[in-house]
Amino acid sequence: MTGVLPTVVAEGRAQQYEGRTTTIVLLTCIVAALGGGLFGYDIGISGGVTSMDDFLKKFFKTVYNRKHFHSHDQDYCKYDNQGLAAFTSSLYIAGLVATFGASYTTRTYGRRPTILIAGLCFLIGAALNAAAMDLWMLLIGRIMLGIGVGFGNQAVPVYLSEMAPPHWRGGLNMLFQLVTTIGILCANLVNYGTQKLTPWGWRLSLGLAGVPAFLMTLGGFFLLETPNSLVERGQYEEGKRLLRKIRGTDNVQAEFDDLVEASEIAQTVRHPFRNILQTRNRPQLVMAFFLPAFQLLTGINSILFYAPVLFQSLGFGANASLYSSVLTGAVMVIGSLITIALVDRVGRRKLLITGGIVMVLCQVIIAIILANKYGGEKKLSKVFSSVVTVLICFFVLGFATSWGGLGWLVPSEIFPLEIRSAGQSVVVSVNLLFTFAIAQSFLAMLCGLKYGIFLFFAFWEAIMTVYVIFLLPETKDVPLEEMVHVWRKHWFWSKTLPALDI
Repeated sequence: MTGVLPTVVAEGRAQQYEGRTTTIVLLTCIVAALGGGLFGYDIGISGGVTSMDDFLKKFFKTVYNRKHFHSHDQDYCKYDNQGLAAFTSSLYIAGLVATFGASYTTRTYGRRPTILIAGLCFLIGAALNAAAMDLWMLLIGRIMLGIGVGFGNQAVPVYLSEMAPPHWRGGLNMLFQLVTTIGILCANLVNYGTQKLTPWGWRLSLGLAGVPAFLMTLGGFFLLETPNSLVERGQYEEGKRLLRKIRGTDNVQAEFDDLVEASEIAQTVRHPFRNILQTRNRPQLVMAFFLPAFQLLTGINSILFYAPVLFQSLGFGANASLYSSVLTGAVMVIGSLITIALVDRVGRRKLLITGGIVMVLCQVIIAIILANKYGGEKKLSKVFSSVVTVLICFFVLGFATSWGGLGWLVPSEIFPLEIRSAGQSVVVSVNLLFTFAIAQSFLAMLCGLKYGIFLFFAFWEAIMTVYVIFLLPETKDVPLEEMVHVWRKHWFWSKTLPALDI
């Protein structure tokens, strides 16, 4: 020791960790992961509602007229409307702003209160959307949902990572993605059932978001705070007692020592957002930007937001388009289950690389088919419509087994305690910024690029796969408080970091 506080937790103590994945950890993680269900439900519900005639007639008459009275050369453009895009994207710009407030509550008051705030905002937003009488009421409801997304996506991944033991952190954190995909599937099923409930089916679709919001809010009152958060806020005895409880053993001294050491370092940081810019945190900051950005540049949210709209634009009927989006939602759930089974066995890197290759191949083949078999007077035959649907399902499977959950998991586990809340804010902000930008521009891009939209996303998927190969170290089985040492063993990042003060 040098006589000053070390800047990182000492390496090697993790071998002394004991404990198991207890029932109480599983239950609390499932309740917290309901935040993912809300996020997923909204992603899935938006595209279905925006393709419903009753919804379009009430709020977007121009789009309704274009949908039913258009020439064939407008097949790619019939849903191109910035107001309609704003209905989807307004949620995400609100979430982007909200995440900075969520960072403060997560660090100062804990993970549990932040999750409760998210649930309450979702309840208010769902009520406003279901009762909307005009476009402004609809948008205000979306903004409240966005605040819920900002608070939920800030707190839930961190909560899951901190509650889980290191050897099961990947699988338990992936609960967020699993419940997100279940939310998407449920939303698609709801849309399939409400599309013919004239004229109020869309209200039921939007209002049912209140069900998972109520469950998460109710469950939030019974959630345990994480030991990391308790220790961070100076409640050492309570933190140690809780650590014994969730690990199922009294021998938690090694893990507790890591938490205390990380907390003491965190107490020296007055301005976490300024601290995250320091050279020693550069690898984490770079990942905090590129990983969520790449997750969105796969094009997945465009597929999920606008699946019914996209399938209708490609010539599928209304029922067929919603059925196809239900199918893709089911594939997302299957992919998430596969990831939970594999992530702590094969690691993060192999899944990300494999998923990236699958997505590139699917997008390129879809673009080739659409370039030759669709557009103008040409309509997709049943055979090629089936092929496109299968390819989209494989694309979704490739995403769900890689960037879907790992795009949240890896950023949530790489930051030291003193900047963890700030780091997660950066992750969520970048995610929501790119979600907003793509949601707002996708319909216009589809209109302008036509089949080229799939090549656009394929290009980025190739870039992100190369990025993972060369720049992302493996984080499997590494304890959170010792994650900083991973970067110092990496061929590239080790050259950019200053010497340790230990």
